[in-house]
Amino acid sequence: MVPKNKIVILVFHPVLHKSRINRVLLNAVEGLEGVSIRYIYDLYPDYQIDIKAEQEVLLNHDIIVWQHPLYWYSSPSLLKEWIDLVLEHGFAYGKSGRALEGKSVLTAITSGGRRDAYGSDKGLKFSIRNLLAPFEQTVCLCRMRYLPPFVTHGTHLLKSDQIEKAAEDYVRIIEGLRDGTFSDDDLEKQEYINDIIP
Repeated sequence: MVPKNKIVILVFHPVLHKSRINRVLLNAVEGLEGVSIRYIYDLYPDYQIDIKAEQEVLLNHDIIVWQHPLYWYSSPSLLKEWIDLVLEHGFAYGKSGRALEGKSVLTAITSGGRRDAYGSDKGLKFSIRNLLAPFEQTVCLCRMRYLPPFVTHGTHLLKSDQIEKAAEDYVRIIEGLRDGTFSDDDLEKQEYINDIIP
């Protein structure tokens, strides 16, 4: 079966070899038909991003995944640099910048904090969705669709079976997006895309 959507996972993790969770998530989706993975810190260790090459990758995929750990309530710095350079005026936004129109973006993040710590009276003031608002606004400016994020919480506390469960969920989400099995209505109702899995 030909995948309905081609997906590219752009990995922004400066020390992936030390990651407990991201490596397992990526190993789980590696080799899936219609899914490609790009390790951006490996490609651009000097931060000299090949803008045209990255734009070509975006043009050739329907769904773009930004996968990264949550660093200080945001992303590792190379993702910001990538956004600043690759999503340039005249290509991704502006009167003539319609190259990415209609594509979708998913943020896949890992966080040391538990889910109930975000946006609560007893924890952190802002929810994950609040913290990701600048990314969502960027995607909207580029006339793309921002999907509910895939979030793995409590990364320091997860046991191996819980990590494997997160990887299984990630595979189901990536396959579901690739195959177009989630309805727009169902997606719009979710705080996290993880929640669409029964």
